[in-house]
Amino acid sequence: MVRADLVLPDGYAQTLDSLKRRVRDARIQAQRTVNTQLIELYWNIGSEILTQQDRQGWGTGVVKQLAADLRAEFPEMKGLSPSNLQYMRAFAAAWQNSEPISQQPAGKLPWGHIMVLIDKLDHPETRNWYAGAAVEYGWSRNVLMNMIMNKSMERTGAAPSNFTRQLSAPDSELAQQVAKDPYAFEFLGLSGEVAERDLEKALTEKIVETLRELGPGFAFVGRQVHFDVGGDDFYIDLLFFHVQQLRYYVIELKTGKFQPEYAGKLNFYVALVDDKLKLPVHGETVGILICGSKNEHTVRYALGRSDSPMAISTYTYETLPAKERDALPAADELSAAFDQIEPPTDPAE
Repeated sequence: MVRADLVLPDGYAQTLDSLKRRVRDARIQAQRTVNTQLIELYWNIGSEILTQQDRQGWGTGVVKQLAADLRAEFPEMKGLSPSNLQYMRAFAAAWQNSEPISQQPAGKLPWGHIMVLIDKLDHPETRNWYAGAAVEYGWSRNVLMNMIMNKSMERTGAAPSNFTRQLSAPDSELAQQVAKDPYAFEFLGLSGEVAERDLEKALTEKIVETLRELGPGFAFVGRQVHFDVGGDDFYIDLLFFHVQQLRYYVIELKTGKFQPEYAGKLNFYVALVDDKLKLPVHGETVGILICGSKNEHTVRYALGRSDSPMAISTYTYETLPAKERDALPAADELSAAFDQIEPPTDPAE
């Protein structure tokens, strides 16, 4: 609160804002440093347990005693329970590498994220992929869990495309990375046959989840984006802009099986956006057709003669039959249940 008799000098507000930013940045950096030190400690404890189990044959009872002795010595420190020490052992076993853990993606994650990676993934390459993505895109633990359950790694870059022919490197690689197959739209809560307009409407009504499924960097431009071409009206289903690649993405939805003429229509829409919206600083517009199913041979022929960079993908919004799906608790109930089962964490997280 400013005293009534105090006249603040010119530039005071700007200086205050600058100092506030510095304080916030310093606090964030301090939290990251503390987290890194904690993760290094956990890895070292786990590594020592592995070593002693190998040399001395330590069993579960010895690990429990170790946890009790450590907690007695450091009563203010959380995270030293027997179960957490077992996680530390699993952590060290999963990331056995000559490179220090602090220099690996997992070393930059909170402990709760690492526990998810240990619980849900068995293969080192897969764990490292999700750890790296979580660090790069700032995924929360719940988002990380969602990405693992939806097999994001397996679907990323899997859609057939003509990017290598129509885009120069590295643009072709960047575009391919966002072309998943299939796209997982389970968050829509749909089942059975739906109209294309209903699918489009559901995706825009849950735009946050849609953007998350498309991948990092996407911004929503519009639905049923109108173009007037010499008096003829055309409407693009969904239009997005990738803020990192600086390019538009045209997304067309078809609920049935892929037909060659769909590629021609998408090619037309990509050309429209290039002509009407694309600026000189933007990359080439990319089209992605998401359909109910596709014949790979038909797709290959259709893409072979397309002039615009395009990918053909599929989607799924139902992983269980309707009867079994209806018997499951609602998504918000599941989320609330997960939130009540917090794994052991430290204040530094």
